[in-house]
Amino acid sequence: MKRITIDPITRLEGHGKIEIFLDESGKVKDAYLQVPELRGFERFCQGRRAELMPQLTSRICGVCPVAHHFASAKALDMAFAAPPTETARKIRELMYSGYYIYDHILHFYFLGGPDFVVGPEAPKERRNILGVIDVVGLEVAKEVIKHRAYGQRITEIIGGKATHPVCGVPGGVTKPITEEERANIEEMAESCVEFAQTSLEIFRNVVLKNEKYMNLITNPAFNHGTYNMGLVDDNNRVNFYDGHVRVVGPDGEEYAKFPPERYLDYIEEKVVPWSYVKIPYLKGVGWKGIADGKDSGLYRVGPLGRLNAADGMATPLANEAYQEMYDTIGAKPAGNTLLYHWARLIELLYAAERALELSKDPAITGTDTRNRPGRIGGEGIGIVEAARGTLIHHYVVNEEGLMDRVNLIVATTNNKGVINLSIKSAARELVSGHEVSEGLLNTVEMFYRAYDPCMACASHALPGVPALEIKVYDARGNVIKTMRNV
Repeated sequence: MKRITIDPITRLEGHGKIEIFLDESGKVKDAYLQVPELRGFERFCQGRRAELMPQLTSRICGVCPVAHHFASAKALDMAFAAPPTETARKIRELMYSGYYIYDHILHFYFLGGPDFVVGPEAPKERRNILGVIDVVGLEVAKEVIKHRAYGQRITEIIGGKATHPVCGVPGGVTKPITEEERANIEEMAESCVEFAQTSLEIFRNVVLKNEKYMNLITNPAFNHGTYNMGLVDDNNRVNFYDGHVRVVGPDGEEYAKFPPERYLDYIEEKVVPWSYVKIPYLKGVGWKGIADGKDSGLYRVGPLGRLNAADGMATPLANEAYQEMYDTIGAKPAGNTLLYHWARLIELLYAAERALELSKDPAITGTDTRNRPGRIGGEGIGIVEAARGTLIHHYVVNEEGLMDRVNLIVATTNNKGVINLSIKSAARELVSGHEVSEGLLNTVEMFYRAYDPCMACASHALPGVPALEIKVYDARGNVIKTMRNV
């Protein structure tokens, strides 16, 4: 059996590789995304002081620290019986919107977008932001840099740091926003709304008007009928910071809708021997392996999963863009992996609009920014929508305020099963029977890159040790013994 290895895969956070296995006729038999690094945050968080967790877990990733920071803070809100004040909740969500702005700009223009804007088969030295600048022009590039900086500046004003915030504490945030800071954020948010609309127009011109790209987006081989998950508000509209978790089936019907504290009633995690990332699935459907369809418990999260799981966006311009996407595709839920990029730009517009709304809210400059803890110790669960998808922090804090147990289900962990589906379908469609070129393999990479995976965030293995499998072969190549540690 022939084996093709893409190692390392590029333009992602962390480390990973793709293994493609061909049969004797040159057709793809299987393909896997492997994560060879282990971070193990769940294990070494144990025994730490609980109030350190928002700062400690934000160091899991330098790209999505705000998501971990507030998932952790929300878990401590519950564990310490300290619900945040109205002002604190709005300040947190405003900062969260700034995080989405800089994160989604980063992915479209620096990580995933070059495959579309420059082309997947362009020389690899051009498949980056410099190649994008050549296509869209220097003036657009300046706007990219400026508005990504705006998102980070919003995070810095509220969080104290542009990358690893320090403001989230049990019961709220550490400081209020001044009127001068509010006005500054409002001005930046207004500009970000315009830039998000410009980005959607670039996508329409570069992708939607390109026949080759549209063939990829509409190819049924790349369509997956999985479940979809995301946080929604009371009207089933997308919400990044708060709400109920909603799961919609491949038929578009609601499968479940539950508060964060009930996630264990619906989600189970599977340890596999070939990756340090576990694979979650829906308990009620069951583990059927890396399989597609309604009978498989796999689900997708992230921009496309969120939009599929919701009935719309909670701001007017983003909701118009949401309707445009589904009207164009002609199906909801939409299943093609490459639609993640379109959904991500719609979310960029929503984040900018929501930041503008919150910056104009009179409560945002209130001084009542924290409730005191009602107890020391308890169980807490915090769920937010990281830019890459649903993020769960689950803590058990003892009476001394120390962490007894920690469970983190990260966005990329949630997506791990479906990412493997996407890679396998892409390899079968693009590699089987073809002369394998570097550009062709990069096109396969496009199908994991669409999820914007963060391997560093995701690499945990139950019960906090590497999932290791050792096979012993005899001289004829037969397996005579298999040993596993989980």
